[in-house]
Amino acid sequence: MVYVERKRWVFFGLPFTFTKYTVKEDMITVDEGLLKTIENDCFMYKVQDVTHSAGLGEKIFGLGTVTCYTGDTTHPQLVLQHIRHSKEIKEYILKQSEEARLKRRTVNMLDIGSADIEDGDE
Repeated sequence: MVYVERKRWVFFGLPFTFTKYTVKEDMITVDEGLLKTIENDCFMYKVQDVTHSAGLGEKIFGLGTVTCYTGDTTHPQLVLQHIRHSKEIKEYILKQSEEARLKRRTVNMLDIGSADIEDGDE
């Protein structure tokens, strides 16, 4: 499945910006600009966490913002601003990023500080 969304104005949700987001199974691509176009890619396996937010104006016009926290050097926080179907895209990115990490065997393990716990000497 491929999602292609445009960054929109919050006012009426009109797509009068020149930013396009493409979310595929293996990568997220951000195309920005009109006269000078900048294309930035982030592989799905680099996405570590995803958040969804929607302000009042975004809620009124059916928009939302998805923030991807990545291990990418150019975009440690990849923000997909003011897009439609934002909750659906957030869930898709979470699912695909986990599958991509499993395929590449790059699953991150969290250190929750278990080494700091004493062996019950209290």
